[in-house]
Amino acid sequence: MPRPQKCRRICFTPQYDSFYPENSQTDDTITLTLDEYEVIRLVDLEKKTHEQCSAQMDVSRTTVTEIYESARYKLAQCIVNGKRLIISGGNYRICEGREYPRCRQCICHMATAEHSFPVFHLQHNKGVCIMKIAVTYENGEIFQHFGHTEQFKLYTVENGTITAAEVVDTNGSGHGALAGFLLEHNVDTLICGGIGGGAQSALAQAGIRLYGGVSGNADEAVNALLTGTLGYNPNIHCSHHDHEGEGHACGEHSCGEHSCH
Repeated sequence: MPRPQKCRRICFTPQYDSFYPENSQTDDTITLTLDEYEVIRLVDLEKKTHEQCSAQMDVSRTTVTEIYESARYKLAQCIVNGKRLIISGGNYRICEGREYPRCRQCICHMATAEHSFPVFHLQHNKGVCIMKIAVTYENGEIFQHFGHTEQFKLYTVENGTITAAEVVDTNGSGHGALAGFLLEHNVDTLICGGIGGGAQSALAQAGIRLYGGVSGNADEAVNALLTGTLGYNPNIHCSHHDHEGEGHACGEHSCGEHSCH
């Protein structure tokens, strides 16, 4: 007798659940299940590995690969053959931030009367949704190179409202140690400018969600994140390490201006 299929954990249901090609000559419809949608979101949009995706969805890496291949084939049929796409059904459960600390990467959204904002981790025994946001910080602005930041501004958010903020020194911690530094301060979300691939991997392993490629005032960026209007680059890459040996140092001019794209 086959084992029952394990329920796949997803962070939230899609905002758009149907797509129709213009001038299509067919009425055929393809159904993409919500767990297939979630794998596409995590792997193709968030650039997670299959292993990271499996940890977030609470399934095996092999299962993620099978779901991913099925989803990509369905999308190919829609794009090439002009079929309609419906996102519906599947074997899943909605996390909605309730599975903390297991779902450290959750980006669910909770609706309030005024706006929507990222779901915050549920603090046990209090029923208060809490988020800890760190911003690379220098004189009120977002410092543009993560690995060289000397300070973070840390924001405690409860139910979508900033309740506390403090500036902390990194005490000389460099690229590799900063993820651990943030974990020690219970940070689950980072806003920064330029950031290298190695640091991004360290943050992903630590379960810290990254919003890179952001510049400007630190306080305004956090408020924009909470209202769902923050502009950021999910594919941010800092090439600082590629040419620092040629006499360039990131501190000489802003990474965000010349080499993060």
